[in-house]
Parts: sequence; structure tokens; C-alpha cells
Amino acid sequence: MKRGATGTFQVSAGGGEEVRAFVPLPLPPTPTLDLGGDLQLLLEAAVLAVGRLDGVSALLPDKALFLYAYVRKEAVLSSQIEGTQSSLSDLLLFELAEAPGTPVDDVVEVSNYVAALDHGLGRLREGFPLSNRLLREIHGVLLAKGRGSDKSPGDFRRSQNWIGGTRPGNASFVPPPPDALQDLMTDLERFLHARDDGLPVLVRAALAHVQFETIHPFLDGNGRVGRLLVTFLLCEAGVLREPLLYLSLYLKQHRSTYYELLDRVRVDGDWEAWLRFFLEGVKQVSEGAVKTAERLRGMFAADRAKIEESGRRAGSGLRVHEALKARPIQSITKVAEDTGLSFPAAGSAMDLLVALGVARELTGNRRNRLFAYSRYLELLMEETLEA
Repeated sequence: MKRGATGTFQVSAGGGEEVRAFVPLPLPPTPTLDLGGDLQLLLEAAVLAVGRLDGVSALLPDKALFLYAYVRKEAVLSSQIEGTQSSLSDLLLFELAEAPGTPVDDVVEVSNYVAALDHGLGRLREGFPLSNRLLREIHGVLLAKGRGSDKSPGDFRRSQNWIGGTRPGNASFVPPPPDALQDLMTDLERFLHARDDGLPVLVRAALAHVQFETIHPFLDGNGRVGRLLVTFLLCEAGVLREPLLYLSLYLKQHRSTYYELLDRVRVDGDWEAWLRFFLEGVKQVSEGAVKTAERLRGMFAADRAKIEESGRRAGSGLRVHEALKARPIQSITKVAEDTGLSFPAAGSAMDLLVALGVARELTGNRRNRLFAYSRYLELLMEETLEA
């Protein structure tokens, strides 16, 4: 449905040129959303897919282990959208010992994303509301170190930003001026917690994401915080018990359509077109996460069975296998520490896993060797390589 522009332009002079900043109207949209027909069917399919994903998270025998790696996969993908070049292996090496050879600026950015996500979820589990204060806290963690640390971490911007172009005058989009931010973000916070408008949670998340991206309240990191907002809203609402729904892969694969639909909302008020795209993404991502969890569970069981058949070394081999499941890139020193095995015993058990094709040595060195649960990493990141 085309409602017309969903905001107004505020014109000001800056740098000797006219700047037209877009100020969005408060949510929900007017006229109200048309959630009938094919959109209703798509909403029901997305809700069902999210429900299955939440159910799988409850059945995973090693839920914490899966979350550890899955959250890091999302951190890599979300940061890649912003132009970083780090891989999941880079991040795991950095977390292991800040291993030399990793692209430090990029990997710090990805590591910050993991910390920001952990911080936000921790606060929500303490009962802290999803609010502007929490969004500022998350942003502060996201930009605490590395690139962007000079872009007012944890504070809404006090200057005009823009998207595309070299200046506001030739930008593809200019968000609201800084003096409008407080009222806009207060309205958005009110919408996040509204319960009297009859909107399903997934629809609320879809609308909130567009509004946040349109307001663009920070000098840097808006895209990453805007994507996290969807996950946080679903977790706070109890739709997901664990943070397993991330749209970064879908948005990366359909980047041009994503930006086009954001513009259509602003110019034409076509929220329904955006909702179709968003809900299809939720459905695809949820189904993909369920398949990944099931494949990992099968792989872990098959590898465990191989180790169990290896005779007297099976006990220590299984302990090292568990350590690799927890952190898919490991040193012998760290494995010994995590398993309680002696260094020689941990090394012998790791050699067994290499011989069985479960683990792979990464360095080619005799000392300070690093080992990867390579098929685990490949399974997690195979979609990323295709995106």
C-alpha cells in the first residue's frame, strides 16, 4: 500500500549548501497496515519457523557451545556488511591469544560486536528494558575499541550525518538533524513497548528496524545496532529464549533490495512491501539455523562414535573433542587447561583426532601448534562464502 511519504524534510543550510534532512513520522503507520492475504500467510509461516527455531534451541544437548560459535558467525557477517574483512577463524584466533597475522582493526571490530551482543542480552536477562539507555550502552561497547572509537561511543550524535555521497548535499539519504533525535528516539522507545496497537512481535521488529535505520541516531555503528535491535526485541518479548535469529546473512545476500525497500517506505509509505521482504528473511534464516543445528548435532555424534572406537585413547580423545566443540580453534596448552589432561596427554589425544580426520593442524610448526575443528567451522561459514 502506498501511503505517501512517511516523514517530512527539514531544510537547513550547511557548508554553503542546502541540506534536506528526512524526519520520519512516529510509528505505527497511518493508515494502518494491511496484514491480510499473502502477507498474513507469510507472517504465519515466519512465526512457525521462529517457533521451530526456539524449540530446537531447547533440545540442543550442547546449547552453550552452539551459541558460542553461532553468535560469532553473526558477528562476522554483520561486520562484513560494514566492510570488514575478518573471517570466523580470524576472530577465534584473536580470542585465543590475539594471534599474529590476523587483521587487527577488522577483528577488533568483530570482537566488539560479540561483546555488545553479550552485554545487551545480559542486561535484558537482568530485567533491564529494551530502551534508549540500553541502545546507547550497546553502542558504547560496540565502538569501545578500534575503528569508530572516536565517533562518540554510547552517545547520540550531535552533528548531521548522511548516507552515500561525500557530503549532505549530494548524499543518497540524509537522516534527521541532531536536534530532532531526542523526540524521535523517545517515540521509538514508546513504540517498542506498546501493547495496545495489536501488532504481532515480528511486525513490530520489522517496523522498528526501519525506523531506527531512518533516524540513524549514532555517528557510526547504526547498521550493526539496528540489526541487533531485531534480535533483542524478540528475546525480550519471549519469542526466542536464545539469540539464534540473525538477519545479517539474508541482508548481505539481498543488499540492493534491502536499501531499495527502505527508500520505498520513506518515499511511498509502502510498509507492506518491506514486511514481505523482512518476514521472508525471518522464515529463511530461521529454517537455515534449524538445519545448521541439526547438521552439527549429527556431525558431533558421528565424530564422537569414531573416537569411541579408538581403544584406550578414547577417553582423552573424547575430552579433547569436547574442548574443540567449545572453541573450534585451540592450542595444546589451552586444551590441557580446559580438559585437565597433562600437556603430553592432550597432545597425544589431539594427534588422535587429527589421524581420525576430526581435527586439523593449522601452523605446520613443531611447537606452538594450533588445531581447528575444521568441518565445524566450514559448516558454520559455508553460507557466508556464498553470500
